[in-house]
Amino acid sequence: MSTLIVIDQPPYGTWAGREALDMAFSLAAFDQSVSLLFTGAGVNWLRKSQKTDGIEQKSIEKNLSAAPIFGVKAMFAEASACARYGLTIENMLAGVAIAENSSNLLHQYSHTAFSG
Repeated sequence: MSTLIVIDQPPYGTWAGREALDMAFSLAAFDQSVSLLFTGAGVNWLRKSQKTDGIEQKSIEKNLSAAPIFGVKAMFAEASACARYGLTIENMLAGVAIAENSSNLLHQYSHTAFSG
């Protein structure tokens, strides 16, 4: 059984994405196969060097860097959303694979959960 958790919410301003990340970490901690797909505004989670002082929240960058430690199998970013939000391999966190066709990716998993 494998699970793909889709995060389509921006990293700040709503808790939906953080709750989805917590769910992924919980599944992985119990040896469940889980991966993350960031799409739409959710790709902004993957931006390097986020400055959050103005909104008085901690950057989610450290949370995401813990994904492999928790056992998250893979992190994907939807290619069209990356283009829309100006994300490239150079300004994106390490270890993220670009998904050209997220529809095909969805079919590779037994279960899919959406953050929104």
